[in-house]
Amino acid sequence: MRAGARTAVLYSGAALFATTLAVSAGLSASAEAPDENQANLSAGARLSAADLADREAAVSRDSGDRRTASDALKVAELSSENGVAVTRTETVVASDPRSLARSLMAEYGMSAADFGCLDRLWSAESGWNVHAANPSSSAYGIPQALPGSKMASAGPDWRNNAETQIRWGLGYIENRYGTACAAWSFKSANGWY
Repeated sequence: MRAGARTAVLYSGAALFATTLAVSAGLSASAEAPDENQANLSAGARLSAADLADREAAVSRDSGDRRTASDALKVAELSSENGVAVTRTETVVASDPRSLARSLMAEYGMSAADFGCLDRLWSAESGWNVHAANPSSSAYGIPQALPGSKMASAGPDWRNNAETQIRWGLGYIENRYGTACAAWSFKSANGWY
């Protein structure tokens, strides 16, 4: 550490210590003799006990009326179409299974960071083809479910619907591996997932 920085840190530490002592001394003095704090004020500037209580209530975080007022304001702002809280919407094209999968991943506990792994996984398995069929194993669809009929648990249209296949595949990954990256890692090591 440079000498200048060391000196600055030393002075900062000393200032913090001195401030802590001063605040502690002030708190203990006010706790021991609250009337002494007002003794230094002029007669006209002295605060009554009621004034002190009003000030404390005004700055208290426990003040229920202030919280209720701010909560009502927050609710009004969030429900307003012209307010600052705007939810972004995105149109997902059903013909683009990658976009569809990306939009569904959060429902299955996966982050956007997992998409690269999912893309590599399903590109290797099926090329994202809804009708990809493995003649030697009977695996079918985008996630290459084995047998393909397992995807019926996600919907009766599993043979032709990318969303049904993707939902089934994401559920399978979530239950068996936790994340798409863990599934990709397993497939990379074993040739299947």
